[in-house]
Amino acid sequence: MTERKYKHVLFDLDGTVTDPAEGITNSIMYALEKFGIQAKRENLLKFIGPPLRDSFRDHFCFSPDDVEKAVKLYREYFVEKGMFENEVYGGIPELLGGLKNQGFTVSLATLKPEPFAVKILEHFGIIQYFDHISGNILEVANLEKRDIIARVMEDSGASPVQAVMIGDRKYDIIGARENSMDSIAVTYGYGDSYELSGENPTYMANSVDEIGHILSHA
Repeated sequence: MTERKYKHVLFDLDGTVTDPAEGITNSIMYALEKFGIQAKRENLLKFIGPPLRDSFRDHFCFSPDDVEKAVKLYREYFVEKGMFENEVYGGIPELLGGLKNQGFTVSLATLKPEPFAVKILEHFGIIQYFDHISGNILEVANLEKRDIIARVMEDSGASPVQAVMIGDRKYDIIGARENSMDSIAVTYGYGDSYELSGENPTYMANSVDEIGHILSHA
């Protein structure tokens, strides 16, 4: 029997495991309204994936103080309602369960604050599939995806050559590369094919089923 290539699988959360568009955009609109800014939901989808502070700064030219105020307002709505205005992508529970049954170590690596990520996984009844959960630290403003991935690798003791990062934005692919890991870019989330292919992921998956196929045949 041929030994499989990967033993440790890391998943991004937003746009990979769950579709958080409604809750994230509602939270952003709530924050922006406090600044007197009206925004269309479809123009806010670009907030899904990148660091929140960067998005407020880059898309609305907020000062550092206004960025922090906007993040605080965002979280007011998100904690109460937004994190649960969300849904798990079809096939994800079956994929995660199958990976666990096959002996994979499964981890979450997300820029979302870790307490929020845990609550979301608990709410949707899929937390039991994850051996390690690593997210952003609420008090730290400048963590990047590579830092989150590095923490997962340290906590799990996994070897980079036996691990693969799965995500829907370029930050996931870049973070994997910076940790000497392979990557699977998924196109069903919020990063387009141009963004993802430009970072040369190891694999591209157009559906949840394709992720399972790649992992079973790598």
